[in-house]
Amino acid sequence: MARTRIVRRWRRNMEIGDSPEDKAYAELLNTLSEGSVRRNFNPYTDIDWDSPEFEVIDNDPRWILPATDPFGRHPWYRSQPIERQIEIGMWRQANVAKVGLHFESILIRGLMEYAFWTPNGSPEYRYCLHEAVEECNHTMMFQEMVNRIGADVPGMPRLLKWVQPVIPLVAGPLPIPFWFGILAGEEPIDHTQKNVLREGRKLHPIMERVMAIHVAEEARHISFAHEYLRKRVPHLPRRKRFWLSLYVPLVMRILCSAIIVPPRAFWKEFDIPRSVRKEVFFRSPESRQMLRDMFGDVRMLCHDTGLMNPVAKLMWRICKIDGPPSRYRSEPARQHVVAAA
Repeated sequence: MARTRIVRRWRRNMEIGDSPEDKAYAELLNTLSEGSVRRNFNPYTDIDWDSPEFEVIDNDPRWILPATDPFGRHPWYRSQPIERQIEIGMWRQANVAKVGLHFESILIRGLMEYAFWTPNGSPEYRYCLHEAVEECNHTMMFQEMVNRIGADVPGMPRLLKWVQPVIPLVAGPLPIPFWFGILAGEEPIDHTQKNVLREGRKLHPIMERVMAIHVAEEARHISFAHEYLRKRVPHLPRRKRFWLSLYVPLVMRILCSAIIVPPRAFWKEFDIPRSVRKEVFFRSPESRQMLRDMFGDVRMLCHDTGLMNPVAKLMWRICKIDGPPSRYRSEPARQHVVAAA
């Protein structure tokens, strides 16, 4: 009997009814879906990979890491010869792209798992498929960038590679923890790429074009995740919201480190001192502030959905990602960017 009630509650949670709240949510999903139809990018028609200006050549200073990159602004990196800075920069950018495509692969499988269970007529089905198509294009775009750079990078950490086959299966029975996990991967990448583009530094055309496309389409994806959670989290029982409030900062910190911190192969490849690694990720005041800035939007979401209780605030502080919430989505961390520049 209890099992039947759980299944009924799960199915009811996936339905979108006729209430004003549900109608507004459905209208937003239709707007996002129409946006995917009107404006979308193809990695092989919107990026001229064979153009001479997109050619990857040795000793190109445009691959030097920008000051908004936590490793790029470290004195050890800045003290290296230009050729070494370029080599390190190309390897790091290639690995960030590889991690991105690994993460997008998990998201695509999760989207399809969730869409499998949506009821007939649900606008979520159409949007999930639009997002899956766009994420497939992103994986091709990221892999083409890695191939052009030519660095044999590993991508995400080995442990996460072993665990990742199970993660998409969670999207069906536990969609709310799944979508918070997705935000844990999307928010750091989106925040970092926006800061790089805002810095105004001259980048290699491949890197600049890939970032611009990804940021443009990722805005829709992050918007959906936020609205999905805003609709459903407040209706959870108090006990579930409490455990969810502790889960959110933990998953944010774990997945952020998996995405932002380079793998062990990076430090071995370039013989980087361990002290530099510890300071960059995340002991220096600048890197700690950058870590906090990444999750301002998620903190805002948690405040709005009742997930920021005293114990949860302590967990955010323990994970070293506490701070004020954003006033609005994608609010620039102006002080942080100016300090980095």
